[in-house]
Amino acid sequence: MPYEALILASASPRRSRLLAQIGVRHDARAVGLDETRRAGESPRDYVRRLAREKAEAALGLPDLRGRAILAADTVVVLDDAVFGKPAGEREAVGMLMQLGGRTHEVLTAVALLADGVWRAADSASRVSFRPLGEAECRAYWTTGEPADKAGAYAIQGLAAAFVTRIEGSYSGVMGLPLCETAQLLDAAGIARWQPVAEMAGTRPVSALSNR
Repeated sequence: MPYEALILASASPRRSRLLAQIGVRHDARAVGLDETRRAGESPRDYVRRLAREKAEAALGLPDLRGRAILAADTVVVLDDAVFGKPAGEREAVGMLMQLGGRTHEVLTAVALLADGVWRAADSASRVSFRPLGEAECRAYWTTGEPADKAGAYAIQGLAAAFVTRIEGSYSGVMGLPLCETAQLLDAAGIARWQPVAEMAGTRPVSALSNR
């Protein structure tokens, strides 16, 4: 399949930039989805299901004939509790205070539908934070960065100052594990490492993001 035929079912600018980083030309399309975790659903099953459902939701978008669809979902997990996007300052500060001084897991699942064939992969990374004080967490909230991030932080942004150690995929923590994603694309025959000049066709995405 030609590289220009890929649809990224996400409004996340981070995922779009990561795809562009490995030379994959794509159009990013936002999809709506109920992201409620089901009773008894493990964090890993939850993130895998959402990644596939995002790709399935994109099937209803126009102009998709002959195109592959890539989708991903990321969650932050601490003691089996799943941290999604915070509803406001109070929840964000609460999340960060719980993550402070501890090691949590970041799970990212990727689903690819190409030529009628489903392919999937996921990554698990461990991220350790130094202890955080409430005043610092509140100050971080005022920057606007945590508002649309799972776990209320962006490792590639200001929250890098919280991180003492990471084990696993840095790009996976950002929202798209590039090694696993590249393997899926290769298996589907979707080219990458295209010249940067040819990336001009990648459609900008909105700020309605979800890591």
